[in-house]
Amino acid sequence: MQRKSVEKRLISKAGSGRPYGAGRPSGHSGYGGGRRKQQVDPRLLDITRFVKKAILTTETEAFDPKHRFADFKMHDSLKRNVYTKGYVNPTPIQDGAIPHALEGRDVIGIANTGTGKTVAFLLPLIDKAFRKRGERSLIITPTRELALQIESEFREFSRGLGLRSAIIIGGTGFPRQIAAVNRNPEFVIGTPGRLKDLVTRRVLDLSSFNNVVLDEADRMLDMGFVKDIKELLDLLQTERQTLFFSATMPKEIGELAKKFLKDPITVEVKSRATSENVEQNVITVKNSDQKLDTLHDLLLKEDFKKVLVFRKTKRSVESLSAALVKNGFRADSIHGDKSQSQRERALRRFSQDELQVLVATDVAARGLDIPDVSHVINYDLPENYEDYIHRIGRTGRGTKMGNALTFIEEGSGAVARPNVRNFGRGGGGIRR
Repeated sequence: MQRKSVEKRLISKAGSGRPYGAGRPSGHSGYGGGRRKQQVDPRLLDITRFVKKAILTTETEAFDPKHRFADFKMHDSLKRNVYTKGYVNPTPIQDGAIPHALEGRDVIGIANTGTGKTVAFLLPLIDKAFRKRGERSLIITPTRELALQIESEFREFSRGLGLRSAIIIGGTGFPRQIAAVNRNPEFVIGTPGRLKDLVTRRVLDLSSFNNVVLDEADRMLDMGFVKDIKELLDLLQTERQTLFFSATMPKEIGELAKKFLKDPITVEVKSRATSENVEQNVITVKNSDQKLDTLHDLLLKEDFKKVLVFRKTKRSVESLSAALVKNGFRADSIHGDKSQSQRERALRRFSQDELQVLVATDVAARGLDIPDVSHVINYDLPENYEDYIHRIGRTGRGTKMGNALTFIEEGSGAVARPNVRNFGRGGGGIRR
């Protein structure tokens, strides 16, 4: 394909200096659930929110945990599995939540994605199930990918303990999942829609479950799952342990927690909305054609080794992925219309560096821990600012540096304040 010379207008070294907002998103993620699409989040129209220099420093604020994993009152067999995975010191959410969960308390854990929430709820429940046969745990999560990730963690931590799990998600056949449920596993991990399907078919009896986890609770609210969640929770045993984990605590989730949790302990890990080690910049383009040319140029650069590109719709994801493959890039896509096996294969290849580019809808923005993503590119603007935060959280994880670029089309309504420095080929910048 003969490509045009493109003029990239890059804005850098600016930032709002204001704390990032949190709370209920102004729109939805396109998953359905009956929630009416609202107006564009005004925070998306101020492009300086997408421009931020990473803080390059050799020192980080040290977290001094109160415990080590060896200190937690867990069975030695479980501790051996924890040690085998190389875990020594817990993260803040783990350090705060695990002791209370081990005591059987209801817990509300508030922390950003990527902070170790999965371990915070898995270890206490595995310990409980190993010590006392008959304990059963239901883990409800918003996406198939996150459910699979949780089950993978469960298998590693429960190795040799004789505990079983069933994963109940859409995109895969019913027979295998029905067979797994019929084996009476101690752990059932699933998405709300498929869980309800099996309950309706009288395959899954939730009255035998006395532990429940809501993971990414705010995301499930945004996806319109609150009604389903209420129905599922009403079917569980009244005397149970309930663990809520969420990045934010919108009003609806707070009301849900108040109704279903008893005297909960709240563990909140305060953190910045965007990682300090993610370099955030904006590229302005004239139109959608120039977007593709610009992306093509970027992917030819040596440092764009592992790139996650976000688009709004399933069709646009598939179209962009096909265009990149046609132009010789190692690319694939994940979205809701792909089968579960196709999505798993794409994620596995991307994780193992067999792909340079993964194009995705926001299904990939929450919960997934994909190692060493060098760049996140917002090819299309997200629905709301919270989704932007979770998108760019796929890069710069842990102590590693990351990069996030957001494409802005001229005339999109996005504006820059006067303190933004503009530079690039041809001296281009944002029109005011």
